[in-house]
Amino acid sequence: MDSVSKLQEAIDECNYIVFFGGAGVSTESGIPDFRSVDGLYNMKYKYPPETIVSHSFFMNKTDEFYDFYKDKMIFTEAQPNAAHKKLAELEQAGKLKAVITQNIDGLHQLAGSKEVLELHGSIHRNYCQRCHKFFDLQYIVDSEGIPRCDECGGIVKPDVVLYEEGLDSDVISRTVAHISKADMLIIGGTSLAVYPAASFIDYFHGKYVALINISPTGRDVAADIVIREKIGEVFSKIKA
Repeated sequence: MDSVSKLQEAIDECNYIVFFGGAGVSTESGIPDFRSVDGLYNMKYKYPPETIVSHSFFMNKTDEFYDFYKDKMIFTEAQPNAAHKKLAELEQAGKLKAVITQNIDGLHQLAGSKEVLELHGSIHRNYCQRCHKFFDLQYIVDSEGIPRCDECGGIVKPDVVLYEEGLDSDVISRTVAHISKADMLIIGGTSLAVYPAASFIDYFHGKYVALINISPTGRDVAADIVIREKIGEVFSKIKA
């Protein structure tokens, strides 16, 4: 039996599936990941990308942060691909209980997924650092230079977890709860190299771990099903 058929069998058998995904889920929607050959880490900037998307850089060089952020981290034209859509279908069918994502693009929600836990925040939520007023993505896109609050003039910050910042404790607890209850964990489009996010999969004690990623990961050996293909192509063959 081929690996996609094994994946389908496991999905058919299980009723509390959790999906844990990374940047590779959105690359087929035209959003580059950080670590691939054409990803952000391999582009040339005045500062390394991981420096630019750090808390201290945001605080000290806010204008340069936003130059990079608007240019390289916001993709307003991106649309959900086959993976996002199939996950939403699996949730509607009662099979999938949660999507846990390291992505900040909001494509899972756009595809129709309801229970989406965003470990690293979202570009769609932005708050004034002074009065905490909420601003949507369009406000950031339309602003010139540093986005400022239209009420108090404070600097608006994306609700995105930057380097040096901690993850949201509520999101962590809900993530751990879902993974520990799951009978199947599908890990997709992630190298499992970003911590603490990657450590959450250790809470899984169910039946099947399926790993879908183009390149090998350190967890391949422990997985029941390993598929090294594009995740959108794999999910397009799956029935909800």
